[in-house]
Amino acid sequence: MSRNTPTIVLVHGAWADGSSWARVIGPLQQQGFTVHAAPLPLTSLDDDVTALDRTLERIDGPVVLVAHAYAGAVIAGTRNEKVRSLVYIAALAPDEGETVADVFYRAEPHPQAPKLAPDDHGLIWLPEGAFAAAFAQDAAVEEQALLAAVQRPIAVPCISTPAGRPLWRDRPSWFLVAEEDRMIVAETQRFMATRMGAQILAAPVDHSPMVTAPEIVLGVIADAARATA
Repeated sequence: MSRNTPTIVLVHGAWADGSSWARVIGPLQQQGFTVHAAPLPLTSLDDDVTALDRTLERIDGPVVLVAHAYAGAVIAGTRNEKVRSLVYIAALAPDEGETVADVFYRAEPHPQAPKLAPDDHGLIWLPEGAFAAAFAQDAAVEEQALLAAVQRPIAVPCISTPAGRPLWRDRPSWFLVAEEDRMIVAETQRFMATRMGAQILAAPVDHSPMVTAPEIVLGVIADAARATA
């Protein structure tokens, strides 16, 4: 690929780590893309944006940022000029002054969505049964068990800090609406995607399509990368 081919930076959401992108990374590399899975501490929104910026510092040339779930707020918080476009995979997109919690709880939750509350340390863990019930209900039992085993909690400041001006107001964006999402209902996703002016693809997938429907996720990323190049 040419020097204008963007690097793909994948950003995980809450209760996950970079391994959640495992079924996407290899195929992207086989297509000739350089790929990074940016690690987030999940300690505050500001900390997570800083961590993403450190990953971006190591990259030369244009970048396509890809976010899952909570990470939608993180990729919108960077101001790095290398970023050419944003891809939202069932992700959250608070506008300026909104918090992640504001958009997450915008609509009535799905009946099978887990009830979430911080522990004594201000950390929010996903109940183990929620991985099969809501986080990745279309995944194999072994995949659900792995997701539960590697989960990382998210701290309250990640979801309670008001966002600044989001980068999606200044960059083109793509949005995969997960129609069978039991964590972030499709109605909320469509609202955010429309408000962003994103290129929208809707598919009958669960909250974690990078695990359960990676070919659809790859298609959206490829569309953004082609437009960027």
